[in-house]
This record gives sequence, C-alpha cells and structure tokens, in this order.
Amino acid sequence: MRRGVIAGHFVATLVNHGFAGAVGGWVAHVRGANLLRWVVGLSFLGMAAWTLIADKFDRESVGRTPRFGVFWTTVVTFFLAEMGDKTQMATVALAAHYHDPVSVVAGTTLGILLADVPAVLLADTLAKKVSTRLVHGMAALIFALLGVVALAGIERGL
Repeated sequence: MRRGVIAGHFVATLVNHGFAGAVGGWVAHVRGANLLRWVVGLSFLGMAAWTLIADKFDRESVGRTPRFGVFWTTVVTFFLAEMGDKTQMATVALAAHYHDPVSVVAGTTLGILLADVPAVLLADTLAKKVSTRLVHGMAALIFALLGVVALAGIERGL
C-alpha cells in the first residue's frame, strides 16, 4: 500500500510541477527580469503567510478502501490537492526566475518526495511526535527568507 501511495504521489507531483514549470518558463519568456523578481519575491512572502494557515484534513475518508486502488486514488488526490498550492506556485516562480523549467521541475519534484516519502513510511510515528504547527512555522520562515532575498536582489540589480 505504501508503495502505491509513493508512486502515485510521484506521478501526481511530476505532472503538476511539469505544468507549473511550463507556466514559469512562459512567464520568464514574456515578462522582464525586474518584474519577474518582484513577482517571485512577493510570491514567496505570500507563500510564507499561506503556510501558516493549516490545511484541512478530511477525517471521514480515513480507513476507507479506495474505489480505484491506492495508486490512482493517490494520483488524483495529490494532483488536485497541489493545484494552486504553495509548491505549485513556488515551481512557477522558480522556473520563471531560473529560465530552466526542466531542472526546476526535477528539483521541486525531488524536494517534495524527500519531504513526503519519509512521512508516508513513518506516518504513525511522526504524527504522534512532530508538531504540525512547528513544521508550518519552519516552512513559513524559509519562504519568508526566500522572499526577502529575492526582493533584496531587486535593489542590487541582481
């Protein structure tokens, strides 16, 4: 079951981030570098604030047998959950900033899997020991720092 969740998560993230990377590449091509830096910096600051808002969890679905199997249920669920989410917006911003959507999609997909696979494998143990509030706070701090760094680059003409 865990392998199906991990494989489904990988496919959903790769497709979702592939779309986001394509959008980011298009934005970089169409817009100027200075405007792009503002968009990236403000996006990261927005993601920092958004991260502090806890995601809702559908407790009613826990324990149910998926209708289409673990893999396809995970693909559809994660794909839809990530649409317009922080990681997709970060992928758009990074692809636009670095002008290399393929590398950005590979990096963001790998980053998501590095963060989520251990959580899938250790779900019960981690849920009891790691504070969700702490995780959200640390993520918000990282996004805020990235936003400040991007905006500081505008002043320096980077």
